[in-house]
Amino acid sequence: MATGTGTAATGAARTAALLLLSLVLALAPRASGAAGAGGGDCHFPAIFNFGDSNSDTGGLSSLFGAAPPPNGRTFFGMPAGRYCDGRLVIDFIAESLGIPYLSAYLNSIGSNFTQGANFATAGSSIRRQNTSLFLSGFSPISLDVQSWEFEQFINRSEYVYNSKGGIYRELLPRAEYFSQALYTFDIGQNDITSSYFVNNSTAEVEATIPDLMERLTSVIQSVYARGGRYFWIHNTGPLGCLPYSLLHRPDLASPMDGAGCSVTYNKVAQLFNLRLKETVASLRKTHPDAAFTYVDVYTAKYKLITETKKLGFDDPLLTCCGHGGRYNFDLNIGCGGKKQVNGTWVVGNSCEDPSKRVSWDGVHFTEAANKFVFDQIVAGALSDPPVPLKRACQSKGR
Repeated sequence: MATGTGTAATGAARTAALLLLSLVLALAPRASGAAGAGGGDCHFPAIFNFGDSNSDTGGLSSLFGAAPPPNGRTFFGMPAGRYCDGRLVIDFIAESLGIPYLSAYLNSIGSNFTQGANFATAGSSIRRQNTSLFLSGFSPISLDVQSWEFEQFINRSEYVYNSKGGIYRELLPRAEYFSQALYTFDIGQNDITSSYFVNNSTAEVEATIPDLMERLTSVIQSVYARGGRYFWIHNTGPLGCLPYSLLHRPDLASPMDGAGCSVTYNKVAQLFNLRLKETVASLRKTHPDAAFTYVDVYTAKYKLITETKKLGFDDPLLTCCGHGGRYNFDLNIGCGGKKQVNGTWVVGNSCEDPSKRVSWDGVHFTEAANKFVFDQIVAGALSDPPVPLKRACQSKGR
């Protein structure tokens, strides 16, 4: 009798414990995919990136020839499709989220799209360029083309993943990842510079910005229509601090600010960023079920340029990989390129220590500079709303 009573008591205790556990689980915050409910990290399973050379991990190299050595020397030990000595901001973003470096959508060799894809290509712009890459240096893969690639990627990957199986399941994302992923955008720089490079006036360049915002909005809405809900959108940097901008339009180089940057160029970049911030706010109102984070990369980059000595860098406008002149930059001899001058071959070589330079090749930042920018933005201090990268799913309706 005593044994039976003990067994019953034990059973009742177990039942009560199970009920209590069920209640705790029911009340506990639950994360579904990237939902991150309850204030925890979002756990994005994938990243899909759109942009230009600031985030290109191999797109242009796949199309028009690889970025030559010494690109990639610092981190990869060889060219890795990036116009940089090492990693880009998008690489540090992927690292911080526990996601492998993004393969370029256009790269057919050795790519793994399990946790995302990169549609960015160097030289890309929001608007289509009315010229060729060989004439202007700007890519034909404009933002609308990148969005078409994304739609094709979704359609084909879902079909192949489910129909063929096998190795494709190891190389392509799950269908649910498209609604749980982080969508990153870093584009607009080339729209401003390309307009200036065909000798447009500042007023003419500024007049294009409303159209740029409309086109960007259209692409973001198309991504939203395909399931995207979490957006991390970078503004453009201080273009007036880039040697290639200053040398392409020397008439705009002055007046200069205290750092030696073009005031005119930077004012246009600031106007672009103001309109971009307004555009992101408008998207937030239109789609309250999505999370849109505006990231002020301009402030991070300008801080680096104006406080270089304090931060351990040297001359912020002196290019690491290049040749000749005030900026160690020649419009006709790019990083890794060469040209015959008076019977002698002149080569665009790397400086001895890229970690001390801000500018890698007169257009792009070094890995060390990119790491500084990432460190400035990852915690959300320069974002609107001010949410950290890992919680970028939590800014819905804000």
